[in-house]
Amino acid sequence: MALSNQTPTGATRDAAKPRGIAGWDKHTWLYVSVILAVVLGAIVGLAAPDFAIGLEPLGTAFVGLIKMMIAPIIFCTIVVGVGSIAKAATVGKIGGLALIYFLVMSTFALAIGLVVGNIIHPGDGLNMAGSTYEATAEAQGTTDFLLGIIPTTFFAPFTGENVLQVLFIALITGFALQGLGKRGTPILGVVKQLQTLVFRILSMILWLAPIGAFGAIAAVIGKTGISAIFSLGLLMVAFYITCFLFVVVVLGTLLYAFTRVNVFRLIGYLGREYLLIVGTSSSESALPRLIAKMEHLGVAKPVVGITVPTGYSFNLDGTAIYLTMASLFIASGMGSPMSIGEQIGLLVFMIIASKGAAGVTGAGLATLAAGLQAYRPDLVGGVGVIVGIDRFMSEGRAITNFSGNAIATLLIGTWTKQVDMERVRLVLSGQLPFDESTLGADDHGADEHDAAEDAAAKPGAQFEQAGAR
Repeated sequence: MALSNQTPTGATRDAAKPRGIAGWDKHTWLYVSVILAVVLGAIVGLAAPDFAIGLEPLGTAFVGLIKMMIAPIIFCTIVVGVGSIAKAATVGKIGGLALIYFLVMSTFALAIGLVVGNIIHPGDGLNMAGSTYEATAEAQGTTDFLLGIIPTTFFAPFTGENVLQVLFIALITGFALQGLGKRGTPILGVVKQLQTLVFRILSMILWLAPIGAFGAIAAVIGKTGISAIFSLGLLMVAFYITCFLFVVVVLGTLLYAFTRVNVFRLIGYLGREYLLIVGTSSSESALPRLIAKMEHLGVAKPVVGITVPTGYSFNLDGTAIYLTMASLFIASGMGSPMSIGEQIGLLVFMIIASKGAAGVTGAGLATLAAGLQAYRPDLVGGVGVIVGIDRFMSEGRAITNFSGNAIATLLIGTWTKQVDMERVRLVLSGQLPFDESTLGADDHGADEHDAAEDAAAKPGAQFEQAGAR
């Protein structure tokens, strides 16, 4: 794909728009408002905790609105991605490579959590023997997990929370459109138009982010208070440091080794998404924006459409680190530390359990309780102590999961030769900025991609050419 033929129309339109103070546009003001809302929420939570707790529905409602859009966004993205490429083998290659990568990295993240937990012993000195917790989640076996991917009806996934069922239906639909050939082109066009509508609705919902962030932060501060945060500060600090090192050192090294992209450049490009995640404590709130931004970055639509949604179910690096560190914390605090053999057994169990709880609200805490209940029932009561700070640690999980999926998308695109590295450099250097106003107003550069595909007479050819350079 010749970059000379790619006009940064978004940037041109942006330049023509009137700007506010210091050149900020309305979208910048939106995210500054999220920061202010988080600070104000913390102040209200400390000053009037009872009132702040009553604000919790604001945060719950906002995250609910975002989750309402996840199923149609994933469906449209995957159908368009799979249906627009000529060879079904390409989908299998992308998906297979992504799943292998996700399994390896999740296992590695679980192991890192165990190592750090054994070094710092965060639960030592605590008296948690009398703690109780009612585990509402049940451990899910491998057979039940696999059977659960098949929905009861074609439309059932759109009314539930199982992301894997949406992936299943979307892949089947995409392959069916491939099989229809030219007869499927009109249907694919309808799905593209539906995708445009879905992203427009999402852009409207995102304007409620400051209200949602304010309610969520105020409620958690009101419930927990500063003293509870200090009492479990070591676990929180150790967890955040571990997540930071995992993203920067482990994933950052992988990213640079295969793509020569600096991880801090990528983090800076996704800065607004990180802010949204911190405000909502949910990486799902940034999923649609990650899809749009990775496509704008230069990764092929099929790669983005398969890797990102699949990663949100299988590539939970932050959750993996949390599970093992929290388990060791509880074991030490309950006065019943685990042996190395028990830790390895728990690690293997968590590899499966973390996938089984994918897409479930509060998956980290639910999986922790389910894992301990199945493997070490005597430790389940200690989960009640974690509940107080789980909301604060969930931000670390969400940010790490999000970072892992963004990096994975760029890596998978590089390994399958479906990423335009010249465009990646231009975007990350700021020469081709992401146009916020086009989130939902267009198909995220699809017109340019489609034009290039027509010229090459092969869907996805421009990405293969770019990757071969």
